[in-house]
Amino acid sequence: MATEYGQGYGLDSGSGFPGSTERRHRLPAALRAPVELRTWRELTHVLLGLPIGILLFTYAVTMVSLGVGLLVTFLGIPVLAAALAGCRGLGALERVRARRLLGLEVAEPEPLRARKPGAMAWMGAVLKSGASWRALLYAVLHLPWAVFSFVVSVTVWALGWALLTYPLWFWVFPVYAGQDGIQLYGDEAHLIYLDNPFEITVTALVGLLFTMATPWIVRALTTVDRVMVHGLLGPSLLVSRVVELESDRGVVVDTAAADLRRIERDLHDGAQARLVALAMDLGLAKEKLQEDPRAAARMVDEAHGEVKTALQELRDLARGIHPAVLTDRGLDAALSAVASRCTVPVRVEVDLAERPAPAIEGIAYFTVSELLQNVSKHARATWAGVEVWRTENRLMLQVVDNGVGGADAAGGSGLAGLADRLDAVDGILVVDSPEGGPTRVTAELPWRGAQVR
Repeated sequence: MATEYGQGYGLDSGSGFPGSTERRHRLPAALRAPVELRTWRELTHVLLGLPIGILLFTYAVTMVSLGVGLLVTFLGIPVLAAALAGCRGLGALERVRARRLLGLEVAEPEPLRARKPGAMAWMGAVLKSGASWRALLYAVLHLPWAVFSFVVSVTVWALGWALLTYPLWFWVFPVYAGQDGIQLYGDEAHLIYLDNPFEITVTALVGLLFTMATPWIVRALTTVDRVMVHGLLGPSLLVSRVVELESDRGVVVDTAAADLRRIERDLHDGAQARLVALAMDLGLAKEKLQEDPRAAARMVDEAHGEVKTALQELRDLARGIHPAVLTDRGLDAALSAVASRCTVPVRVEVDLAERPAPAIEGIAYFTVSELLQNVSKHARATWAGVEVWRTENRLMLQVVDNGVGGADAAGGSGLAGLADRLDAVDGILVVDSPEGGPTRVTAELPWRGAQVR
């Protein structure tokens, strides 16, 4: 799997919403935040949270109370199941609201799994589903938080803009209210109004501070909403882990199938074709043995060369499947052998007190082999280095070269395929390759010790 190191190295960093790209702004974030679209979306989310929270709380408490009260009869179970199903449906609407206004992508929770068709099986699945009860908990907890966030957001937002625009509307007080301005303090002897130019200016500046702080206050409040939606309306950690393992299993199966196809192709186009040609040459040599011994000897000599070439191809193929030196002597010797075949000098340092499990050892070997192959073909480097060490329960690999850089693990490149292979065993691949170099690729694998028999 070859990867071109000269590919473009682009960065797309999101600004909080899918499909958006980071842009450079002339104004600092504190000044542009009050008028940003993100701020108004978050504020809209908070404002809608109160009526939606009242709806969720009223529905949940009413239906659950009715269902629990009717449990003494048969009607209690279907009413309670309907209550939980309704909470799941309202939770789906909340995920849509969070995605539209907060840019929060939350996967759907685990679906209902009824063992048998029918209403009773469906009610049992609803009552047994942890996602149903988490949606009910969200409906109950959301209201008090919605009230708090609504009051805080509306208060600071209204106060900030009212004070900021005070120079534009302070004339309302003497004309319509019969006082000089906003009353700051008052008792029987003293009345203090904000009515002179200095006090009006200070009031506007205080309003500016409140206005600039409001987006960050609202953002902090919506962070709690994000946590609640993600934690209560999304899939559980166990389900997420199962989905991840199923995805990793698919990657492993696809990788194994691709490796088998590669081995079959190499055998068919390489060693097998040479052996067929060798058999034909030996057959012709056998026929010419009596008539032209010199020609037969020459053909046998050519066949001998074909045998050597076929044996070399078979050795290379066997080394690509699993090198014997890796099994016999471990990563240090195996990686040193790979480094000796690289087109640039490679320094290899392996600091392992014991050998990892054969599967992890094999993945580490082929990862370094692939990266060194990339160095040979595409990096245009003059030296490279390989380091392998263990950190707690992780096996760390690092390949460094002084080439042209520009390696990119995105965009369907070979590095992306290598990252998928590592991800299938809970590994990580990190590529640091600015244009002009150097390139530093770090791989992290779970450590599992070799079993002693």
